[in-house]
Amino acid sequence: MDDPIPVERAVDHGTARLLPDIDRPRAWLLTVEGAPQSYVDLDDPTHLEFEYARRLAHVLDGRAEESEPLDVLHLGGGALTLPRYVAATRPGSRQDVVEADRGLLSLVAERLPLPSGSGITVHAEDARAWLERAPEDSADVLIADVFGGSRVPAHLTSREYAGAADRALRPGGVYAANLADSAPFAFLRSQLATFAAVFPELALIAEPGVLRGRRFGNAVLLASHTPIDVVGLARRTASDAFPARVEYGDGLRRFMGGARPVGDEDATGSPEPPEGSFGIG
Repeated sequence: MDDPIPVERAVDHGTARLLPDIDRPRAWLLTVEGAPQSYVDLDDPTHLEFEYARRLAHVLDGRAEESEPLDVLHLGGGALTLPRYVAATRPGSRQDVVEADRGLLSLVAERLPLPSGSGITVHAEDARAWLERAPEDSADVLIADVFGGSRVPAHLTSREYAGAADRALRPGGVYAANLADSAPFAFLRSQLATFAAVFPELALIAEPGVLRGRRFGNAVLLASHTPIDVVGLARRTASDAFPARVEYGDGLRRFMGGARPVGDEDATGSPEPPEGSFGIG
């Protein structure tokens, strides 16, 4: 069999490339405008290459008993890494994926097709617009992993957006967002304050080096109306190749400091990553 070759295509938001992994026969890295977006192994959808994806998977793993189906709403699609993971680990789950880039969805459907009976429905639409029309109390978990280029769009960072997420979640449901920032963490602190205005329970998962301000990196924000299983999350994240820390309670309030919630009128996107922050290799 011939070795797989890279695929390049113009999509709605730039140039997308699918790069084969030479170490895994049917695994692909998706980049958009050079920024890594997703990694998918078609033979093993439970293999998660990116640290932030594994942390989001830890959240999903702790939501219910093993193999129990979940209703999951994904804002941001990429190559559908986490929806594939849920379909493999929790058969019978109902999942909606909202992705605005129609060209990217077409590329993924063509080159990385979903297995039949996956229970995954893809919607080509803006995440905020779809969320505001989503059925009330319809999701057990809402995962937000939306980046316009390398930045979280401003309209997905406001108090009004957090309220729409709250409305779509069932009682006891969990919101989990992949964010990125660096010291002095103006964006990350404002996101914590914004979601604290809507949800009483918060937690943050990130590598210690990121939280200490040593480098730019990802952080997963969790929000809920019921206590978050921080002990279970800490155990899972500590076992990763790149261990993360779970901040909550007084420690998280100290980290938040005097940050204030932001509304639609003053919301801003996440900061532009320094060059090379999310390079390949």
